[in-house]
Amino acid sequence: MSRAFTREEDSENAIAGIGERPVSPHRNLVTEKGLASIEAELLRLREELAKAETESDRERMALLSRDLRYWNARRENAELSKPEPDSDVVRFGMTVSLEGEDGGSVNWNIVGEDEADPASGSISHVSPMARALFGKKVGDVATVNGKEWEIVGLG
Repeated sequence: MSRAFTREEDSENAIAGIGERPVSPHRNLVTEKGLASIEAELLRLREELAKAETESDRERMALLSRDLRYWNARRENAELSKPEPDSDVVRFGMTVSLEGEDGGSVNWNIVGEDEADPASGSISHVSPMARALFGKKVGDVATVNGKEWEIVGLG
């Protein structure tokens, strides 16, 4: 058996074994920005898939098709959610300013799972911090992982 034939066979097995991207069991709440990001990703993936088909790149086609299935599912069950502008309690889509018991402060924007990026100040609505904050007001304290955080502002 030639070496080239073995490599092609290995490549086909790799394509078959890529599996699906797991879809979260939680409600797919999204902000307007999150919904726009999903739609932009779908457009990008469709363009990339067309290019891969033109180039007959089977592995790339398989990966892009898998990602398209994921993002199509996320788009289909996306629930656009906007906080009430006059809400005085923490809700999805709000920015919460916190002060820790050690005097440190942090701001978190509570967003959908796919848009969360803690390094940029956004956390998922299903994260322990967001869950501890929901329904609380300025002045209330939330405890996460044994650390207390006072809510000092909402936006």
